[in-house]
Amino acid sequence: MELSFKVIIIGPGAVGKTSLLNRFVHNEFSLKYKLTIGVDFLTKSLEYEPEKFVKLHIWDIGGQEKFKFLHRSFYEGAFGALIVFDLSRHQTFSSMKEWLSEMRSIVINDIPSVILGNKSDLIPEIGQTIDRKEVEEYAKKEDCLYIETSAKTGDNVEKAFLELTRRMVKKIGKLVTKSKEDS
Repeated sequence: MELSFKVIIIGPGAVGKTSLLNRFVHNEFSLKYKLTIGVDFLTKSLEYEPEKFVKLHIWDIGGQEKFKFLHRSFYEGAFGALIVFDLSRHQTFSSMKEWLSEMRSIVINDIPSVILGNKSDLIPEIGQTIDRKEVEEYAKKEDCLYIETSAKTGDNVEKAFLELTRRMVKKIGKLVTKSKEDS
């Protein structure tokens, strides 16, 4: 039996959410930025342990403010989240915090979440604009894993989805165990 999870990928506009998703699902990257209008969906099966698969239904939620009124309906049923900011633009880190806070106010159950600092490939060009220690401390405080990724090079993209998947599978295991104990 293959498990199936709805995953949301959220964060401010132009941080690379769609590029991360295209790198993960299709192993492609394009420099042509395409604004996500509302939400896009992609699905991928992932082997999270030898011969154990999960199907991820990934909702790429548009980062523009004008789509905020749709978030509640988009978040419904999510079992995991990737919250993304752009390592080359510090203001997106502050915005990402607002996205995480909003998601937690909407999603009833505490869902596994991974914070992604995307565009790590730009760090050699522009230098470090984000204090990694600050991000790591914030992620720890929020009970999230923090991973730096590059949709362009593919660095840590698969790892990010794999880590989130393992956390979701672990949570399902705990829920099943608790359910058996309660009955």
